[in-house]
Amino acid sequence: MRRSVTFRSAKELFHADSCEPLKTAAEEGAVRVVALGRGTYPGKRLPQNDLREISLLGYWDARRDQAWGLDWHRNEGIELSFVEAGQVSFAVEGGKTLVLEPGHMTITRPWQRHRVGNPNLTASRYHWLIIDVGVRRPNQPWKWPRWLLYPPRGLQRLTQILRHNEQPVWRADDEITRYYQRLGKAAALGATNPESIARLKILINELIIALAEMLERRKPCLDASLSGSEHTTRLFLRDLTERLDEPWTLETMADSCGLGRSRFASFCRQITNVSPMEYLIRCRMDAAARLLVQRPELSITEAAFACGFQSSQYFATVFRKRMGQPPRDWRRRRGVVGVKMDV
Repeated sequence: MRRSVTFRSAKELFHADSCEPLKTAAEEGAVRVVALGRGTYPGKRLPQNDLREISLLGYWDARRDQAWGLDWHRNEGIELSFVEAGQVSFAVEGGKTLVLEPGHMTITRPWQRHRVGNPNLTASRYHWLIIDVGVRRPNQPWKWPRWLLYPPRGLQRLTQILRHNEQPVWRADDEITRYYQRLGKAAALGATNPESIARLKILINELIIALAEMLERRKPCLDASLSGSEHTTRLFLRDLTERLDEPWTLETMADSCGLGRSRFASFCRQITNVSPMEYLIRCRMDAAARLLVQRPELSITEAAFACGFQSSQYFATVFRKRMGQPPRDWRRRRGVVGVKMDV
């Protein structure tokens, strides 16, 4: 599936969900979307010179069951979603699929893959607010919008809770419910003049303060390791299998985690018991072995390049060493037919 570019730093390229199934359903009249978005997100456009930290806000209103859902994806900001009506299937990677009911609120960070729908959606009204706080991995510092009026000490405490507790689903209180409903009405009016922008800022301020107070009352268990460099390395290694075709080096892998090469290598060896480059080769080799069987229309060279190997000769050497036989024999012994021959 083609991923849309939503953020580029000096060292990394990030991809986030663009809500294409939702856009298509709205165009076909299956669901009503009231939203203000930026970039590839749906809805009316947010102003370029204001509310820059807001990626998306608004809601969908589906009066009947839907033949679509939002498959596994990430967002480039922290997403605060809320179910106003109906039921919504929801899951965060590594957790169980949950059925959200009216009053349920979800909190997901940019590094958390999540899914809305299982795989499709039932009739529901579902709100979202995505705030880009400048992070793409757990060990980065958060930068809240300057127009948030919550005292710095309060924002610092809220950040601590959100970084050190990854519980994805909460039961929202009545105050938060009202702010989502009012934000939805404000989104319908757009952000075309200073008055409408001021209204949105006030409502987002009120929602953030209410969220902070609610979380403080709930006294969540906090785990400081969730914002640590080891956790960041672990998440990077987990996601590496989706980015095997990139020209990784020890330095670029370490940079992706915001770490020096030695420290990153130390964490990697602690987690995997091998060096980063050995782990990368292992991941590429396992992916190539699967691809050789699952995609008979690909030549061996094409399969190797798709998994990040830059030389078919090197791939064949490493494959024989790891698998005990050449790639062609690996395919033949697994009964793969219609194989495309290398030129």
